Amino acid sequence: MKTANGRLRIVSGTVIDGTGKPPVAGSEVHLEDGLIRHVGPCAGASDPLATVVDASGCTVLPGLVEAHFHPTYFNVAALEDLDIKYPIEYVTLLAAANAKLALECGYTSARSGGSLHNIDVWLKKAIEEGLAPGPRMAASGREICGAGGLMDWNPEYRKIGMEGLVLLVNGPGEARAAVRKLVKDGVEWVKTYPTGDAAAPDTNDHHTLCMTFDEMNAVVATAHNHGLKVTGHCRATEGIRNALKAGYDAVEHGTFMDQECLDLLLSRDVPVVPALYFEKASIERGPEFGMSQRVIDGHRETLEGGIESAKMILRAGGCLGMGGDYGFAWNPHGDYAKELTFFVKDVGFSPLEVLTCATRNGAKILGRLNELGTLEAGKLADVLIVKGNLLSDISLLEKRSNIVAVIQGGEIKAGTALDSGNRAVRGPSLR
Repeated sequence: MKTANGRLRIVSGTVIDGTGKPPVAGSEVHLEDGLIRHVGPCAGASDPLATVVDASGCTVLPGLVEAHFHPTYFNVAALEDLDIKYPIEYVTLLAAANAKLALECGYTSARSGGSLHNIDVWLKKAIEEGLAPGPRMAASGREICGAGGLMDWNPEYRKIGMEGLVLLVNGPGEARAAVRKLVKDGVEWVKTYPTGDAAAPDTNDHHTLCMTFDEMNAVVATAHNHGLKVTGHCRATEGIRNALKAGYDAVEHGTFMDQECLDLLLSRDVPVVPALYFEKASIERGPEFGMSQRVIDGHRETLEGGIESAKMILRAGGCLGMGGDYGFAWNPHGDYAKELTFFVKDVGFSPLEVLTCATRNGAKILGRLNELGTLEAGKLADVLIVKGNLLSDISLLEKRSNIVAVIQGGEIKAGTALDSGNRAVRGPSLR
């Protein structure tokens, strides 16, 4: 991704650097040619060639990381909507719109949790080449699931298949072949479905396995051979255990964690993205969309189990990322920060813990902690400025009107700082 030329100074803000350290009021962040050059007290004389952003009364922090991003999901009201609701041409345009929205909400980086066809691979390329705005992305393309599993819902008599969304496998040989297809597609993460979900109570509920251990092991061996990472939708305890024993690089949800799974998780420092706000939204808004009581009850059980598992992981010093299944009718794109508020108000994490998960830990999951996730000299200048004190009210992130500046690679890409005549910004042109 092209970085900005020139210098930008963010002054008088309260800086949360993403490392977990307490915030520092009255700090400055200096950016030069797309990199962070200084974080701390005012250093040196004023620079007439620098653009200055007055962050008085604002929180300054690293750009957020949406660690479970589905760019091709849009207004999904049933599982079938994921693959046949719209033609691929329209889904591509929707994905670009979702990426732009994520950036405008303060998310400068994202890891795809699965995409129709391999739209996210090409969306990433368009973003990297400056053709479309959006977060720095890690792509995963189509997902892998055992035949008859959660993601295999089109009946055989329709003869329309599932290959646009998911590669269905029977046995380790087909699992290896599926990964090789994804290698050719150009993905970085291989997303699998070791378990079912509350959304499918009759066939593949949240205690059901959708892949065998041998299939999962074959996925990991093949993916690692080609330098790819593997993650999986893991609700059931046995599915989590199988994923960790097979060598998964991350776990999505990790809902029903037990002590054995936790020990395995910690021994390899495997990150988990719980994605819990989706469950709350399903419980609260599901009836509006015809969701059955049986499905809602399943989501309630999943929510309760997921909260306890997330607490276990955080208390034990494990790595949690923030992100969710946004793009459903009751959990739309643009609501990303509701996940952060949920973890403070419903789970009981501190705002600083949640913001660390959403910045440093997100960058760690992306494999780019040396470049992103914290405000430290030498890292890429992805910075977020938000009106107000996030440690007093993390829900400020939910309103785009509170986003003063979304800075990516040293350039202000979104926020009220771009408004004409904004007095908080002075100096050379932002463009």
